[in-house]
Amino acid sequence: MDTELAQILDGIGPRLRALRRDRGLTLEALADATGISVSTLSRLESGKRRPTLDLLIPLARAHRVALDQLVAAPASGDPRVHLTPLHKGHGSVLVPLTQYPGRVQVFKQVLAPREPKLVTHHGYEWLYVLAGELRLILGERERTLRPGEVAEFDTREPHWFGPANGSAVEILHLFGPRGDQAVVREGPSAAEPAPGA
Repeated sequence: MDTELAQILDGIGPRLRALRRDRGLTLEALADATGISVSTLSRLESGKRRPTLDLLIPLARAHRVALDQLVAAPASGDPRVHLTPLHKGHGSVLVPLTQYPGRVQVFKQVLAPREPKLVTHHGYEWLYVLAGELRLILGERERTLRPGEVAEFDTREPHWFGPANGSAVEILHLFGPRGDQAVVREGPSAAEPAPGA
């Protein structure tokens, strides 16, 4: 085995462990999702077992990454994310801002006008309006958000969002598993003394 191939294979275990931890999964949960035993997963992550396609394919599916992302290390030295816009139906555009799906996925979206259709699914969403006006329907409630305004909600509640008028709206869209919620950090209020005061 040549040195380059050995280095590629040696890098797969740590990459698998990092993906699993980033997604907050235990070995047991990943074993349930893939049908691969806990001991095999542990040996793969520690480098004690060489990866094969029949092991890597279900792991790539479970982590929602391309197979080549498990096998080859990402390019180093350039911190920029190379964006690839995805054109959706009716003039909408989705730009993934995170390279590896983890606990929270981030997208920039340009949403073209379309008819509301309420949906539900597991997860938690945050929407930040960059430009235009966003119409958000949550169950029986409806709101219009303007640039700089934010909404967050559990996606098990029927919801829909899109332009509030005939013009497109541009948003940042964060989606994560249920249980992940935004953490707001604030300084002390006027009623609370600052530390050391």
